Amino acid sequence: MSEPAIGTGPGRVLVAVYGVFALAAGARAAVQIATRFDEAPLAYALSAFAAAVYVVLTVALARGNRTLALVACGIELAGVLVVGTLGLIDPEAFPRATVWSGYGSGYLFIPLVLPLLGLYWLLRRR
Repeated sequence: MSEPAIGTGPGRVLVAVYGVFALAAGARAAVQIATRFDEAPLAYALSAFAAAVYVVLTVALARGNRTLALVACGIELAGVLVVGTLGLIDPEAFPRATVWSGYGSGYLFIPLVLPLLGLYWLLRRR
């Protein structure tokens, strides 16, 4: 009996959402880095890193690479929690918003919920 595919059924929704987030975060980071990187290099670099994580997740889910998708979801969740918490503790640490600032509040908290859904999907499909 073969292992169920992670990028099929409801997993396709995850692939699509991660793809949209990869484009949105990547475009945002590209504009920020190109036009005002000197204002907040850490924040803008983190947005670019988030976009890269979303690209990896999109590809990993679409290709059925469960291990890579699990690792990337863990990195995404850790990033959202760390950046969100640091932003609350020390607002000066991130003078400009990143994709993960405020636990993803600029994106309706989807960056916080998405890795939880991704991890649930990946672990449920074992």
